[in-house]
Amino acid sequence: MISLRRRTFEILDVGKKQDRTGRIIDILLILLISLNVLSVILETLPALDNRYQGFFNMFELVSVIIFSVEYIARVWSAAESHKYAHPFWGRLRYMLTPMALIDLIVILPFYLGMFVSADLRFMRVLRLLRVFKLTRYSSSMSLLLQVLQRESRSIGAALFVLLMLIIVASSLTYFAEHDSQPELFSSIPAAMWWAIVTMTTVGYGDVIPVTVMGKVLASIISIMSLGIVALPAGLLASGFSEALRERRRIYERMVNHALQDGKVDDIEHKALNQMRESLGISHEEAAHILNANQARQMEQTIEQDLEQLRQEIDAVVHNKCPNCQHEVHWLERRKRDKES
Repeated sequence: MISLRRRTFEILDVGKKQDRTGRIIDILLILLISLNVLSVILETLPALDNRYQGFFNMFELVSVIIFSVEYIARVWSAAESHKYAHPFWGRLRYMLTPMALIDLIVILPFYLGMFVSADLRFMRVLRLLRVFKLTRYSSSMSLLLQVLQRESRSIGAALFVLLMLIIVASSLTYFAEHDSQPELFSSIPAAMWWAIVTMTTVGYGDVIPVTVMGKVLASIISIMSLGIVALPAGLLASGFSEALRERRRIYERMVNHALQDGKVDDIEHKALNQMRESLGISHEEAAHILNANQARQMEQTIEQDLEQLRQEIDAVVHNKCPNCQHEVHWLERRKRDKES
């Protein structure tokens, strides 16, 4: 008989999409998270906040209780995973994972507000972080996190180069423009605002160089920043493309394994559907992969049959045995086949 902790882990595990109870709870949690974000937005309207403040407070209390129970249940059942099998250290490692930290952060402001006097507007902003809980239920967001983790070193290097360029640009522009515009370029940190909006091609126009040297520097910086600012976006796009191809390759390998016997039975079809949902592959793309692999396997089978038939025909024409390739008269070979 399955234990309560194991059943809790299966229900809360997003990868178990075939679990009906788990799917219902996932849908309810997604709906609750969405309503919480909408509630925080509506509370900023003075008319609604004054009229329905009691309702908003009650809804916040109920939501925090549900999210707290969910967090405790996830930490308690995390020991069912082989990655967090240790009763104490395993759960501690799980609590330090990004998604577990998000689960903790979204309920922490409520409890902090009970013991610490803080700005309520700041607490409302922290409540908006609950939208990041939807990352657990979105394959696209999980793909984004996977790409960010995989390309973290490259993106970090690009951002470091961008930061160095901002520092150099703001420093040079400060020395070129400070005497002419002491209010706008009062310091290097103040000049960083101009460097950032210029390098990101936003160019609000509230701060512009007026000296010849400042304009020359601005021109050089604008041209240089076109490629440097776009570099992180290119890395993300390349990472997304590679991650999508990797997911497709994983699904293709599973399809090829299922087609080894020439057909896909009900168990294999259920496993493929579960893998498709966990990888975020659409029905159309999955059907295309399955049909393409079936056609490729059928083509290989036909080629093998044709090659075997070609060998048999060649053996008959040249009076050779198709097995040992020794010359045998076709009448003698036919007699031998009948005797065997």
